Amino acid sequence: MIKADSPALLNQAEEMIEWLSSYGRTENNGVTRLLYDEKWQKAQQALKGKMKEAGLAPYFDDTGNLYGRLEGSEKESSVILTGSHIDTVMDGGKYDGAYGIIAGIIALNFLSKQYGQPKKTLEVVSLCEEEGSRFPLTYWGSGNITGLRKKEDIEKAKDTNGIAFNDAMNKAGFGLGQYAETKRNDLSCFIELHVEQGEVLERENKAVGVVSHIVGQRRYNVTITGESNHAGTTPMPYRKDAVSTAAELIHHLTQKAKKTDPAFVATVGRMEVTPNIPNVIAREVTFSIDIRHSEEALLEAFSTSVFDEFKQICEQHQTKIHIENWMKEQPVKMCEKLSAISTAILEKENIPYKVMTSGAGHDSQVFGQYLPTSLLFVPSHKGISHSPFEHTEAADLEKGILLLIKVLHNLAY
Repeated sequence: MIKADSPALLNQAEEMIEWLSSYGRTENNGVTRLLYDEKWQKAQQALKGKMKEAGLAPYFDDTGNLYGRLEGSEKESSVILTGSHIDTVMDGGKYDGAYGIIAGIIALNFLSKQYGQPKKTLEVVSLCEEEGSRFPLTYWGSGNITGLRKKEDIEKAKDTNGIAFNDAMNKAGFGLGQYAETKRNDLSCFIELHVEQGEVLERENKAVGVVSHIVGQRRYNVTITGESNHAGTTPMPYRKDAVSTAAELIHHLTQKAKKTDPAFVATVGRMEVTPNIPNVIAREVTFSIDIRHSEEALLEAFSTSVFDEFKQICEQHQTKIHIENWMKEQPVKMCEKLSAISTAILEKENIPYKVMTSGAGHDSQVFGQYLPTSLLFVPSHKGISHSPFEHTEAADLEKGILLLIKVLHNLAY
C-alpha cells in the first residue's frame, strides 16, 4: 500500500506550480510562455534544475523537449513516460500543462525515495509546445517525439512579428543537432495528468476523470460572396446579402448540431465582414467553424450533410460559397488497459471518478496514435481555463498526483 505524507505532498505541488508560473507571469497574474521565447527558455532551464534536485537525470532533445530520467534496473526495457507541455496561451493559466509536469517530477521523486530504483525506466517530460500560441502549428513537442511532425512543416511558419519558426528554434539553441535525437522508438506508454479545463467533474462532484476518448476536431473557414449595394435603395428581393446568408447558415449549423448528438458541438467563433460599413450591403463574409465529436463517422456525415445544405441556402440567396477545411484531427481512443489500472485504484480507495470524453485536444491525442496512452483529469473550478482565473483546489491536485504515483508504481516496480 502506497502512503504519502499528504500535507507535504500537497504543499509541494502548490508551491512548485506557483514557482513555475513566475516564469512568464503577466500583470493580470496569468502566464505567457511562448515556444522558444525568453520566458520559455528560462522556465525549461529552471525545470532542468528541479529535475536534478529531485534525483532525476535531466536532458534536452534537439526540439527542446526536456526529460528527467529515473533509470530502471532492466536495462533493455522500454520507457514509461509521463508529463505535459510547458508553453501557454497568451495570458493563460498556471495549471494548464504545468500541472502534469510538476506532478511527474513529484511522482518520480517520491517513488525513488520510497522504493528505490524501478525495474522499468521512468521519465517525466516537459514538452516544448502544444498550444500553437506563437506559430500556426500545434503539438510540436509530442509531434516530433512520435514522428508526426516534420521539419518541412515549419519551413514557412512565422510568428506575428515575422520571426521564422526555424530561426526562433535555432536562436534558443535547438534544431542544431547539439542535443539528443527527438524521435523516440523506446517508449512503452504515455500517461498525462491534466486539469479538466471544463466543469463536468466539479458539477458532478467527481475527483478524477479517466478519459476514454479525445474528440476529433474539424475546423473550416467559410466565405460567402454576394454583392455590395446601397442599403437604402436596394429592395430586399433584389439583394445578394452576404451577412444575411451567413446568419442563416450559422443558425442552421447550430440547430443541426443540437439535433445530431448531445455530445456533438459546433462553434462559430470568428467573423470578418467586407466592407463592414453600416449603410452598405455586405459583399463578403468569412466565418470559422469548429466541430468536435468522439466518432469520426459522425463528424464526416455531419460535415457532408451540412455543407450540402449550405450550398442550397446560398443558391436561394443568390450568393456563392467557398469552404476551406484547414484542420482534420481524428478522434483518438485512450488505452483501455491503462485506464483499467487507474479505475481499479480509484475503486479500491473509494475515490469518485468519471469515465469521460475530452472535448479539448491534448498531447495524449498525438501519443495515442502511436503507443498506449492514458489521459487523467482533475477538476477545474467553474471550468475556467486559458485564463488567469484558472484554478484547481489543492486537494484535487493532490488526489491526481497520488493516483499518478500508484499507476507508475504498478507499471514500473
